Amino acid sequence: MTKNIYFFGGGKAEGNAGMKDLLGGKGAGLAEMTNAGVPVPPGFTISTRVCLEFQAEGKVPESVEQEQAEHLARLEALMGKRLGDPDDPLLVSVRSGAKISMPGMMDTILNLGLNDRSVEGLAAKAQNPRFAWDCYRRFLSMFGDVVLSIPKRRFEDELTAAKERKGVKLDIELDTDDLKELVKTFKALVKEATGEDFPQDPLMQLNLARDAVFRSWNNPRAAYYRKQNKIPDDLGT
Repeated sequence: MTKNIYFFGGGKAEGNAGMKDLLGGKGAGLAEMTNAGVPVPPGFTISTRVCLEFQAEGKVPESVEQEQAEHLARLEALMGKRLGDPDDPLLVSVRSGAKISMPGMMDTILNLGLNDRSVEGLAAKAQNPRFAWDCYRRFLSMFGDVVLSIPKRRFEDELTAAKERKGVKLDIELDTDDLKELVKTFKALVKEATGEDFPQDPLMQLNLARDAVFRSWNNPRAAYYRKQNKIPDDLGT
């Protein structure tokens, strides 16, 4: 069976710096640093081959879904945390990375794995409820924009309105209760814009985010950047 996903962590990586075609520049760099003993947070890289299959078929092959599940389990075991755990959640980033650097052209999702239960676990683990709810509202905004195609401005407008109601100018002046209300507002915005509730299932969040990052390979700014810089369209991320 073709290998499509490459793990890095625990001092070892399945890739190296010479695999930019398959792992992109970021994935190859993370693998190389891991093998060199640099303390890189563990993760896994889905190959550019899968991105190109996604572009052609509109979905990720089922074999890749199974491979991803195995690598996620491996990541959870190494970290001693589980994605979406209500007591001590693993949070992940979903990032892009082509063979040739295209800074800021494609999309990223951070804090993935937060939901109405895991945010409480993060708050308790960090002993900082405000930090946890701030992470959650940021995740909702980023996921809504990148994955659900809700204009980022709509979330920014709600944040501005919350600060105006509070009579403050800076985000950091909003307290935990303010951020909890903002999370409710953001979830209501998602429901209004999409007709569906914000996905609480972290595996659904992960798959939707992965596909959104693959789609971002062909977003207008990325396509224009490649054209201007004579970067081939068939590299993938």
